Amino acid sequence: MDEQENRMEAFQLMDELLRRSKMRKIDSFYPDTGPLRRELYPKHLEFFWAGAHYRERCALAANRIGKTEGMGGYETSLHLTGLYPEWWPGYRFNRPIRAWAAGKTNETTRDIVQAKLFGGITGEGTQHKSVTGTGLVYGRLIGDITWKQGVQNLIDTIKVKHISGEWSVLGMKSYQQGRGSFEGTEQDLVWLDEEPPIDIYNECLIRTATTNGRVMLTFTPLEGVTGTVLSFLPGGGPEGEAQRAMETLQGGGASA
Repeated sequence: MDEQENRMEAFQLMDELLRRSKMRKIDSFYPDTGPLRRELYPKHLEFFWAGAHYRERCALAANRIGKTEGMGGYETSLHLTGLYPEWWPGYRFNRPIRAWAAGKTNETTRDIVQAKLFGGITGEGTQHKSVTGTGLVYGRLIGDITWKQGVQNLIDTIKVKHISGEWSVLGMKSYQQGRGSFEGTEQDLVWLDEEPPIDIYNECLIRTATTNGRVMLTFTPLEGVTGTVLSFLPGGGPEGEAQRAMETLQGGGASA
C-alpha cells in the first residue's frame, strides 16, 4: 500500500468516525465535567427531577436558553430509547412507550421538533426516504417511518428501538391539525413545544390519564397570561386537578 492509499484510507476512517459521532449527538449533553458540565444547568435538572413527582410540567422560558433541545427533546429521546444516564433524576419508563411530540404548525413541528429529534431528511423523492439520524435519538435505533399526507417531509409515526429490544412509537402532531387529531389513543408521554391552545392541552391530559403518563410543555409565553399559562401559576387552576410543576428559566442553558 503506497502513501496515497494510506492517506485515502485515513480520510475514509475520519469520515466514518465523524459520521458516527453525528449519530450520537445526545452523548455530548450534560457531561460530568468540562465547560458544559451539568451542574451549570440547575433549572434544566430541576425540570427533569420534577418529572418523577408531577404528571404535568411546564418550562416557561425565554428564547435560546435550551428548552426545546436541552429539555423537551433530550428527555423525549431518553424515554423513547430507555437509555437513561446514571445521574438521571427524572421519571423512568421500564418499557417501550407510545408518545406524541407536537409544535404549533406542521412546518414548525417538522423544522424544529422533528429535526431536533431525528435530524434532516435523506433520500427525498425516492422510496428510501428516511431521516439522517443526526438528532438526539441515536441513528442506529431509528426504525420504520410513515409520512404525513399533504405535508412535505413531516413524519406521521416513527419507531425507535427500546433497550428492551422492542419498539417505542412516536407520533408527530401540530396544533394546526386541531383538537380532533389529539383524540382517540392512550399515550405514555406528550411533549408540547410552544404553547398549545387550552383545549388541545386538556385533550393531552385525557390521553395520558389512564397510563399515568407525563405531559411536558416547553415554550416562551408570547401571548401573555393565557389559560394554559394561568393553569401553571399558583392558584391558577381548579382545585383537584393533577399536580403541576413549572420552571421559569432566566439564565443560560444547553443548546436551544
